[in-house]
Amino acid sequence: MKKISVVAPCYYEELSVRMLYEKLTSVFATQLTEYDYEIVFADDDSRDGTRAILRGLCQEDPHVKAVLNAGNFGLSRNVFASLQRAEGDAVFLVFGDLQDPPELLPEFIKKWETGKYRVVIGQKTKSAENRFMSWMRKLYYAVVNLLSDKKQIRQFNGFGLYDKSFIEVLRQIEDPQPYLKAVVAEYAGEYGVVPYEHRKSARGRSNFNFYRNYDFAMEGITSSTKKLMRCATFCGAGLGVVSAIYGMYVLIRKLLFWSTYPAGLASIMVGVFLIGSLQLFFIGVLGEYVLSINTRTMRKPRVVVGEWIGFEPPESDGNTDKLMKGDKTDGADQ
Repeated sequence: MKKISVVAPCYYEELSVRMLYEKLTSVFATQLTEYDYEIVFADDDSRDGTRAILRGLCQEDPHVKAVLNAGNFGLSRNVFASLQRAEGDAVFLVFGDLQDPPELLPEFIKKWETGKYRVVIGQKTKSAENRFMSWMRKLYYAVVNLLSDKKQIRQFNGFGLYDKSFIEVLRQIEDPQPYLKAVVAEYAGEYGVVPYEHRKSARGRSNFNFYRNYDFAMEGITSSTKKLMRCATFCGAGLGVVSAIYGMYVLIRKLLFWSTYPAGLASIMVGVFLIGSLQLFFIGVLGEYVLSINTRTMRKPRVVVGEWIGFEPPESDGNTDKLMKGDKTDGADQ
């Protein structure tokens, strides 16, 4: 019997985590009876009632496991570490806020069972978010695709089904700040697609404010392209050529019309402001790349686990997670 692992990253999901569990168990009980399964919740330091609910679910159902992080390490790191803890023949990633419909799991499995795809992704065809954010997201994907070395997957947030062979690929990646969407675009090869409508968050509002969206966007850009920094080089070279030509023009005009042609103050100021703004912009871009390099070279653990519930803690490889002294374990299958 094949085993399906469901991995559900959580952060302040007390209003939705039990609903997610009920939807998943209902799907397995009615449509996927020929599969064994496990549900792994990975909480990234929620301070509401999420953890109490997860502990209760683990006691009620031996299929449920939980990993409770000792701090908030961010969505990307929590997702990447959580996927590697799954033990199934395929791993279904679904987020705890129910914006992505877990009841579509049978469709993902149907495409996976054809044997053509190691990865089957969920791709948003429509979103309940406001129009401005939807427009900004489309613009972001357009920019990233323009700049990326590998074509990125549009309207994809990680929601999907991953074969265990692809999970092994993830285990070989030592990057402490991995970006799953770029990894899928680079290593998945041909992938299946399940279209779906992106819902509103069950908590009523998204955990992603402007700063977190910006951070996530820059993470994607710095992980998937080096062309932006090369744009700085080309812009600098181009402006240097233009400035040299303009300087020669002003010099010649000044020599020919010494008393009647003063060099224009307005044009000088425009040039100074233009060059200054471009310098500041690309210094900011350079700073983002430096921050990204700094994070990746420190070789920090992706997450630190405070409590394991339902299974033995895996051996740490130095890149996946570290165990805290006094870690707790619980569960009937210990």
